[in-house]
Amino acid sequence: MTRGNQRDKAREKQRKKADAEKSGNSLTGSEFQRKKEDDAAKMREKQAKADAKKTAEGVAGGGKKK
Repeated sequence: MTRGNQRDKAREKQRKKADAEKSGNSLTGSEFQRKKEDDAAKMREKQAKADAKKTAEGVAGGGKKK
């Protein structure tokens, strides 16, 4: 019955490997913080562009919509 045992061991090994690949992020604390700050800066820039576009459309539109 050695073959069955090998199969079980191989399945267990593959399951552990898959779980390890799925688990959490691989960034260190400082890398994670830097990424978080970079993402926040990009979002602020994107929001500023959207606000500028809205303002430009409002000025160009000339009137209020009902």
